[in-house]
Amino acid sequence: MPVITCVLIEGYSEPTKRLLEERLTDAARSTTGAPWDGITVMINELPGENYMRGRVERIPAKAPAQPADQVRGFLDAMQDRDLDAARAYLSNQFTMTFPGGAVFTELEELIAWAAPRYQSISKSYERIDQAFNGQDAVVYCFGTLSGVWLDGTSFDDIRFIDRFQVVDGLLTDQRVWNDLAEHKHAAG
Repeated sequence: MPVITCVLIEGYSEPTKRLLEERLTDAARSTTGAPWDGITVMINELPGENYMRGRVERIPAKAPAQPADQVRGFLDAMQDRDLDAARAYLSNQFTMTFPGGAVFTELEELIAWAAPRYQSISKSYERIDQAFNGQDAVVYCFGTLSGVWLDGTSFDDIRFIDRFQVVDGLLTDQRVWNDLAEHKHAAG
């Protein structure tokens, strides 16, 4: 059974260390097939004055924002229509692809495209998954949509999935799938 030992400079937060332990466990499980309770992860910390690299004492790096948190921050800002806050999460090459093949590079384009479809919309999240490829990540959000159609009637429990590519801490791509059109058609 895998035993993984990691040495860190003192100073990382408890949530950061916990996340490292979980991800090392997940990597061992997905690579070796060992049972969860057969995987041991130990973190040993040492004082900064006992660590030197390149003849310089070092301090811990700042833990990066997690891709799922970046995506959730973006989606919350979009729901609040705080476009400046939403833009802070985006790379200069950000693109969005929505149902029907609608592709946008500017948030205002998306808002204009959505205007003749509904008055308001919000998301309830069932789950947010993230997968890593080096420093890049793919984040999937799925759950249900609710809101108000243009005629003032409400809708809810409409399935959605959003897929995001996150590179160097910024969102580069969003792809959206949902059943909104099917429900609108069924509602008349």
